[in-house]
Amino acid sequence: MKRLLLLMLAMMVGWLPAVAQAWWQPDWQYRKQISVDTTPEGAAISENVGRTPLLVRLHTGNFSFDGTNENGSDLRFVSGDDQTVLNHQIESFDPLMGMALIWVDIPEVMASQKQDIWMYYGNEKAPVASNGQITFDPNYTLVYHFDGAAGAPSRDSTAYINHAQTAPAGVIDGVSGRAAQFVGTAPLMLPASPSLAVPAAGAFSFSAWVRADQPQGQQLVYARRDGANSFLIGLDQGVPFVEINGQRSPAGAPLSPSTWQHLAVTADGSQVILYVQGRATASLNASLPPLSTVAALGGDVPGTLLAAPAPVAAEVVGAEGATPGATVSAGAEATAPVAAPVANYAPFVGAIDELRLSKTARPAALIYADALAQGAESRLIAYGADEEQSGFGFGALGFLLKAVPMDAWIVIAVLVFMMFQSWVIMYRKSRQVGRVQEANRQFRAAFGESGGKLDAVQTDAKAEQNFAHSSLWRLYRMGVKELHNRQAQGMKALSPNTIEAIRASMDGVRTQENQALGARLGILSNAIAGGPYIGLLGTVLGIMVVFLGTAMAGDVNINAIAPGMAAALLATAMGLFVAIPALFGYNRLIGRNKDVSADMRVFVDEFVTRLAEIHGQNSAPGKTKHDKHEAALAQGADLDLAHAQAAGSA
Repeated sequence: MKRLLLLMLAMMVGWLPAVAQAWWQPDWQYRKQISVDTTPEGAAISENVGRTPLLVRLHTGNFSFDGTNENGSDLRFVSGDDQTVLNHQIESFDPLMGMALIWVDIPEVMASQKQDIWMYYGNEKAPVASNGQITFDPNYTLVYHFDGAAGAPSRDSTAYINHAQTAPAGVIDGVSGRAAQFVGTAPLMLPASPSLAVPAAGAFSFSAWVRADQPQGQQLVYARRDGANSFLIGLDQGVPFVEINGQRSPAGAPLSPSTWQHLAVTADGSQVILYVQGRATASLNASLPPLSTVAALGGDVPGTLLAAPAPVAAEVVGAEGATPGATVSAGAEATAPVAAPVANYAPFVGAIDELRLSKTARPAALIYADALAQGAESRLIAYGADEEQSGFGFGALGFLLKAVPMDAWIVIAVLVFMMFQSWVIMYRKSRQVGRVQEANRQFRAAFGESGGKLDAVQTDAKAEQNFAHSSLWRLYRMGVKELHNRQAQGMKALSPNTIEAIRASMDGVRTQENQALGARLGILSNAIAGGPYIGLLGTVLGIMVVFLGTAMAGDVNINAIAPGMAAALLATAMGLFVAIPALFGYNRLIGRNKDVSADMRVFVDEFVTRLAEIHGQNSAPGKTKHDKHEAALAQGADLDLAHAQAAGSA
């Protein structure tokens, strides 16, 4: 039984979810598990993504914001080894509204794997660590979150500080935080900095979230011109295209009007690929021309006028005085080139969010990961439980216990009381039956050496002390006491009735011993039968509270419901944890009690037999009632047979 109790204690310790890794730093009180899932159950990315700034989107459905600083300065992101601190940039953090957007630099996002990172928080003295310049790798030359004040030029989050030259027409809610609004007026101008210059056949990447509100005609999303060179990204009747020096990509599927969709373009020096929602939709076998001028977002570069093609010239010979090689038009006289726009591109009408420019061709896996991670419902990022630092390492259980409602706590408290009560009973009863069995073994050895004198063991002065826990000793003592009482009354030999009376006295003691062995085992039976039902009651009450709160809030969100459901199920788990050990302990105790009871029954039979042998009547073998009854039946049969014979002779 001691081994069983130790096993149950080990199970209880193992049942409490321990902290997976060592706590990063003791100054941070809490942490939250965040998983980057590229397995088929998550984002289903089969190629390595590499270094990626992923968006961690916190809201009341996955984070309570309790214990954080008002500006999020205490947020720290640590890799799964609980040692490597990851760079991050806080785009927005509003604990009052329960919303936060944080960009976290993941050094390596592997294919078809699930990687865990930890978000630590809960340190009032922590300084601000948010820094976009180190969060986005050096190949990003421009990153606009459009999180600035209305009327202010957009600011670059990278270390190149490529702030916009002009402000957007407005700022509205976007895919991640705020977005730039375009109403068909002047575009947003990007600077002509050296970091944004593109060499001939250079690498380049463009990515942004686009919402086309009026996708009519030809609208430019991004434009850059340098002399006769041009690089354009736009929409033709809502169909995305990329154009290099007049060479345009083939048409694909149009964008959905007034819907946010991810648009990206990559150029590696020989091929330009157009992506929509992270999937390649068109390609162009061309290389970028050298570009070092300003660029426009949401329209064409202002003042862009190129010379229109001259009419076809013909060499005319014949008119006297005409100069050989002179060119004339199809009319009469030559005309000079006239500056005119090459094409009539309309300004973009809609909104743009999370603009990124790179001086490298980003891999397709990264484009797809951006489209998945930055959207409102990300399959790439999964949020786990919050954990509180504890000397006992309760880990995720701390977050679970916080979600337990008060009525479930009452049920759990009752179950905890039943659990400790049953464990105490099992321990005490195990010790009791163990002492009885050991003492009975010692008494058996002493009684076997008593020979023909039944009261020899009782004459030992230390017998009462040595066999104090033996049930056989108490049976023996009762039998010897009854024998001495008969001898004191002058009985030299014991009749069968007297021996049966002594047996009855010993059976009475045996019944008392069995009752002592089975005392309080009924409490274990109650724990076995009632524990699961009490736990189920707590679960039902907890689920009722969760559903009632969901109905009152009017929002069915699995992230909001799941903690309450898990906390409610904790009551059922607690009920089973009460019942299962009690069941094993009860069966073990019942088996040992049966062994002791069998030993007592055998001893009573042995003692009575030896008593009849030594102190029974010596005139004739004692006949039992059964023998007398058989003799009477035999005598009656003989008489009947004699009467029958006499009647026959007559």
